[in-house]
Amino acid sequence: MRTSDLNIRTGRAVLPEVPEIQLTDPEVLRDPFTAYSPARERSPIAKLVAPGFSLWAVLRHEEARKMLSDPRFALSPASYPPMDIPEHCRPYMRSMQVVEGPEHLRLRRLVSPAFTPRKAAALRPGIERLVEDLLDGLAGQSEIDLVTAFARPLPVDVICALVGIAEADRPRWREYGTMVAAGDGPGLAKAVPEIVENSLAAIAKRKLEPAEDVVSQLLQIQAEDGDRLSETELVSLVWQLVLGGQVPGNLIANAVEVLLSHPEQLAELREDPSLMPGAVEELMRWCSPQLLTVPRLTTTDVRIGDVTIPEGEPVTVAIAATNRDPKAFGDPDVFDIRRAAGPAWHLAFAHGPHFCLGASLARVQTEVALTALLRRFPDLALADGLLRIPDPGTWRLNALPVRLHAPVAN
Repeated sequence: MRTSDLNIRTGRAVLPEVPEIQLTDPEVLRDPFTAYSPARERSPIAKLVAPGFSLWAVLRHEEARKMLSDPRFALSPASYPPMDIPEHCRPYMRSMQVVEGPEHLRLRRLVSPAFTPRKAAALRPGIERLVEDLLDGLAGQSEIDLVTAFARPLPVDVICALVGIAEADRPRWREYGTMVAAGDGPGLAKAVPEIVENSLAAIAKRKLEPAEDVVSQLLQIQAEDGDRLSETELVSLVWQLVLGGQVPGNLIANAVEVLLSHPEQLAELREDPSLMPGAVEELMRWCSPQLLTVPRLTTTDVRIGDVTIPEGEPVTVAIAATNRDPKAFGDPDVFDIRRAAGPAWHLAFAHGPHFCLGASLARVQTEVALTALLRRFPDLALADGLLRIPDPGTWRLNALPVRLHAPVAN
């Protein structure tokens, strides 16, 4: 990684020297977890630079937790790249992730009861059935791409079950998930209207025929003051679930690669499956799919360490750096499925008011998926052709070829 000391000038002041990290540097793309370390040791904050843009990044765990809880760093529609979608779809894209203050608190209050750890645990049997169905479909195959055959479709199938999408429509929703994962501009322009239309249909059906899915629960939730989610807000939540569904899919693929690359840890996990919940937490720390949080914009001048960040500047948390911060984790560069949870824990799901709504659901999906995969394929092994997407914001695999069975001896 190339770093340099810069005097970054604004119209108001000369800021102290801070590390600069080139996001297109091959070392940053190859191993961001290691590449961020020198900058983190020098400063709690760095400047991330790429052709056409730059933003601030918080690198240390303690400062990151504070920043993610500080209302002076605000999410807004400007935090996200614009999407080329039909105009009538735009109101449905206004989710909790683009609003702050009273509007965010209201939405969070209405939605959170459907996404508690208890609710996620209640969904486990249904997720187990979805996992087993996907694994049954691999019968008779000796080698597969785990991304396309298992890790990517599973979260979409879970979302369809949560929303009440008919089984006949689920292959099309898997296509939507692929387009979202790829950031396919033309594909999104086609997929978003269909997601909106399907969501509206599912909501209309559940108004007449309540079931055990999340949409039914949210339709029934009413605050003490009589407040309810509107139809537009419900569709916005479905869109948020589709976006968030990329996290468990990427995490499952990352986790399998890491476990197969650490045979001693894998052997311990196979021998004692009760270690799986802790292993999933360590995997989220070690290979979190999200390398950077969605940028917040400063609403006033804000000081982090010795640096004053001017109003209106984009600021992110470098999760890849904070989750390996030696001030927060002992032996942070060691992968250990028995790592004990401490007062400082990983930021894979962010922190503060915008802590990931689906964190408990992602944990359950990942636990169920890895448990079933390791149980059903005791000889699971990496094959040739692993392909990782060079993306400074997301740690994800586009292909993970694996052998499901040991080669038959001649």
